[in-house]
Amino acid sequence: MKKKTVHTATIPIRGPLFRGERRLRIALVGLPNSGKSSLFAAVSSTSVDTGELAGTHRAYDECAVQVGLDEARVIDLPSIRSLRHPEREDRATLKYLLWGDERPPVSVHEPEGPPAPFTPPDVIVQVADATTLERHLELTLELAQLGRPLVIALNKMDEAQERGLYVNGRVLGAQLGVPVVPTVAVMGHGISELFRTAVGAVREGVCPLAQPASKHIAGRLEPLAALLGAAEFQRAFRVPPQLLATRIAEGDRYFIGELEQHFRERLPAIQQLLGTAEQALPRPLAEELHADRHHRAALLFETATRLGAPHERRDWRYWLDELFLSPHWGFVGSAAVFAAVLFVVFFVSTWIDSVTAARLVEAVSAWQPESTAGVVGRAVADGLIGLVGIVVPYMIPLVLLLVALEEAGVMARIAFAVDRTFHRLGLHGGVAVPFLLGLGCNVPAISAIGATTSGRERVMASLLVTFVPCSARSAIILALAGKYLGGVGVFAIFLLTMIVIALLSQVLRRRYPRGGPGQVQEIPCYRLPRWRALARETWVRTRDILFIVTPLLIGGSVVLALLAHVGADHAINALLTPITTWWLGLPVALGVPILFGVLRKELSLLMIYQALGSFEIGQHLNSIQIMTFLLFLTFYVPCISTFAVMMKTIGRREALFSVALSVGVALLVSGVARFALEGLQYLAG
Repeated sequence: MKKKTVHTATIPIRGPLFRGERRLRIALVGLPNSGKSSLFAAVSSTSVDTGELAGTHRAYDECAVQVGLDEARVIDLPSIRSLRHPEREDRATLKYLLWGDERPPVSVHEPEGPPAPFTPPDVIVQVADATTLERHLELTLELAQLGRPLVIALNKMDEAQERGLYVNGRVLGAQLGVPVVPTVAVMGHGISELFRTAVGAVREGVCPLAQPASKHIAGRLEPLAALLGAAEFQRAFRVPPQLLATRIAEGDRYFIGELEQHFRERLPAIQQLLGTAEQALPRPLAEELHADRHHRAALLFETATRLGAPHERRDWRYWLDELFLSPHWGFVGSAAVFAAVLFVVFFVSTWIDSVTAARLVEAVSAWQPESTAGVVGRAVADGLIGLVGIVVPYMIPLVLLLVALEEAGVMARIAFAVDRTFHRLGLHGGVAVPFLLGLGCNVPAISAIGATTSGRERVMASLLVTFVPCSARSAIILALAGKYLGGVGVFAIFLLTMIVIALLSQVLRRRYPRGGPGQVQEIPCYRLPRWRALARETWVRTRDILFIVTPLLIGGSVVLALLAHVGADHAINALLTPITTWWLGLPVALGVPILFGVLRKELSLLMIYQALGSFEIGQHLNSIQIMTFLLFLTFYVPCISTFAVMMKTIGRREALFSVALSVGVALLVSGVARFALEGLQYLAG
């Protein structure tokens, strides 16, 4: 018998991986208004640590970021103006870049301690404004002397091209010996490539090319650099000799002060070398070094930059990016996509439901069996109809839409645009579209969350999305509140829902305090979705329904039907009296509709009519009771299908916690609302 050959794919992983204790530290530096903070905000996690550099009032931000399989801690340092004659604040930044928390022997006497409580950076990312590149290159030449891997983020490239400035990053990188990555931080372009490049620079040990001063200065500084390269100076300062020589030659008060304190006997020799180097120069050595650096930055700018006509070719991709990613229009684009999803939920899915599950319900409505076998058969039919009602109108169209948004590149842009807003909930923007899918059905929403998130964020998003009113709950709210409470009542319920989700997010952040790492989001190219890929991915995300939800839906339907068949509904109502009558102020007969609501929320409305014996609910319930009942139903356990998917996505323990949380919130909100409304009614009367 011929053996079957199994082919396996091998994915090469470049090592070593930077994870755990070996994770990288990436420092973001740049001149003011370079876009450095925008870059940090684009990748930051939901838990950002903030502090001040020692001896200053300049704040830094730090957080964990996931870069592929590698992990990093990214620190957004205060803007630095120059290293030539740094102010106290800029000097603290320089000290961190040089030493981190590993203080050199010359600084152990400083009372404020190291500038920051963590190790020095493994790589420096300089964020440079492409529209004013020349003055940023002066800082680049200074950073190149630090002896650490350096990557340049050539930011605001879109604005530069609009002004007719075209910067060749490859030419600039070749001149400097550092990677140069074009970016548009506020729109997410180039960010993923930038961080991959930064990790690669550390892995490959890439450091900038030596950037010595011009020949007429460099030759004169060689004797000083040779002297300062001695072991005693290197042990004391732990900086590259060329950097130390430049700092001394430019009259840096800090380094000269340390020399006077620790190497007083060597000062005459150093001063003699400085005097010799300054001879025959047209101006003082410090000024000559500054002028030379300015000149070299100008040459680099001229070599790498071409001046031309402003970029006017703007195709449909440009305008779509303006719509989805622009700080001014990003939320408009996201709102347009959300509106399209709402259209699918409340029009397309509702219509599909009316011609599928609704007709099946109508077809079996006349079947009212009295035997036990018949009751079980009807319960199985109801369970299957409920499955059809979830999968056909809501699950398939909404998941298909979600996959299409991902394939087209729109999903990533929406996630980037709303990322900062969702940070306030303790989540990343990637869960925005799944949250919107929850307006149709919580089942595909949780499935989408499971496919796109992990860890703490997956748990928090899954717990919160169950409080998003699905189409079934929205239909009940619109049917009852719209008829008996008016538009104000409908608005109040949905507004309270948003408030509860916002408050719960803060509570859950305390339960899950350790935020996940930031996400370096890829902004993919636009492309038309492929039908075969859409169908395959939709099937992958919906197939679990057949194996997880179906047994629970049918089994729950059978159990509840048998309870009603043996007359246990009266006992159920009696057991639920403390909740329905004492706490919620509702008729005892509504206990069964509340309990049966875990099967499918649509059944609750029908069972209310059956329990009260009338379609005119207003004759049996007052406005406060209707509001109380609707609030309880809105926050109560969505349905058994949601619980089933929840168990698969976040595990049994968290799924049970979700049930307890929803029941507790439903009881608290509806009960408090009931007593508050009754109190207002009493005061008004």
